[in-house]
Parts: sequence; structure tokens; C-alpha cells
Amino acid sequence: MDALAALRPAVSAAYVVEETVVRLDRFEVMAAVGVNHGEIGRRQPLVIWTELGLGCGAVERLEDTVDYRAIGAAAEQLAREHIDLIESFARQLAVACLSFGREAGVVRWARVRIDKPEAVDNGLASVSVTVRSL
Repeated sequence: MDALAALRPAVSAAYVVEETVVRLDRFEVMAAVGVNHGEIGRRQPLVIWTELGLGCGAVERLEDTVDYRAIGAAAEQLAREHIDLIESFARQLAVACLSFGREAGVVRWARVRIDKPEAVDNGLASVSVTVRSL
């Protein structure tokens, strides 16, 4: 018996893993986003929350999951170009997340929430977008 055998979950007919969700929360980028006069030509902070529903239940191999750094890199790439609306930013990031993973179909759905802390004086502007693979 190998040293890691005790750490692996036992195969059991008593349960089934219905879904595994990978999250990257509170990822901050400085983005060129917005349509209001004071937003054009400047970067402002966005706080990004992502959830990716994987196409398999239990994850036992690296190929069955997503590298968190890929989510952050995609957000940083989008932040480099001007995007008018955080709704568009969220959708584009969610669509990019559908392609993550080493094997096709790893990510079945992606939900992206974006908080825009400087959008309003007394509150927090936020949007979330969910996309699914067809």
C-alpha cells in the first residue's frame, strides 16, 4: 500500500459527487472600464469573483480541474483593454473560462461576479453573469 492511500477517498456506493466548483474570489484588477465622463481614460479597481462548474464529479487528476492562475491571467488580459460595461467584462471572462482545462469539456458553466467599488458613492455596484457550454 502506498503512503498516500490513506488520504484518498474510499470508493463508496453511499455517495456520489454531483459537482465540483472551482472558485477564485476577490481577485483585483485595475481596469479601463466605464462609459461615464469621469471613467474614460483612467483605470479603476474591479473585484472579481469566479465560480467554474466542472464537468466531472470527483477530481482525482490535474487534467480534471482548472489552474486558478489561468482565471486571473484572463481577467488581467481583459483589464488591459477598454471595455464599456462591467456586464461585458463579466461575460467575456466567463466565456474565456469555458475553455479552461487540459481536456475539452472540463468546465461546464462559469459564473463571474464583478464589484465596481468606485461606481457609486453610497453602495457597491455589482453584476454577475453565468454562461454554460452547449
